Amino acid sequence: MAQTARNKVAWVVFVFLAIGIGLYPLVYLFASSDFGLLQSKSSDLLSDTIWKIAFYGHIAFGGLALIVGWSQFIKKLRTQRLQLHKNLGKVYVVSVLASGACSIYLGFYATGGLISSLGFISLGVIWLFTTLRAYLAIKKRDISLHQGMMVYSYAACFAAVTLRIWLPTLTIVLGEFLLAYKIVAWLCWVPNIIFAHLWVRKKGLNLV
Repeated sequence: MAQTARNKVAWVVFVFLAIGIGLYPLVYLFASSDFGLLQSKSSDLLSDTIWKIAFYGHIAFGGLALIVGWSQFIKKLRTQRLQLHKNLGKVYVVSVLASGACSIYLGFYATGGLISSLGFISLGVIWLFTTLRAYLAIKKRDISLHQGMMVYSYAACFAAVTLRIWLPTLTIVLGEFLLAYKIVAWLCWVPNIIFAHLWVRKKGLNLV
């Protein structure tokens, strides 16, 4: 009973964070140009039209992916509302393709230079790769591969949440934003992928 209660609490927290951070991009519609992570960007970059399109595309579609993605893990939805599950899955895939492509472009301009860039570009590539594999797997009716890749995909997607947990924490601990940001460029997603790997192994999903 205690284990079940903990699982329910963990699930509620998980969903709350996914929806909360998923809606967070809406703040940028009303904020000034020096809000949030934009404070660390140069005025030249902030005036670059392509970069701005990529930035707002990334946070908007990434937020949408976060909001709809968690629902794909609800067993009752998959078994009793299969068409809804498929439709939400399509929204998730399209959102990931748009946000992931933008994230790779933005990665080349990441605050912190090469270390940050490699971290965020790697995240974008993994996010796109696992999502596309999940989509192609279900087209071939390979449910085990589809489910496993979706776990990896959403683990990468959830980096948007873990980044916002780790960044302020490390900034306070280290006393320096730039160093914290370089670390978080990797810390926001590598543990997520490790957790996904352990979860997939525990569930016995076939990824071959």
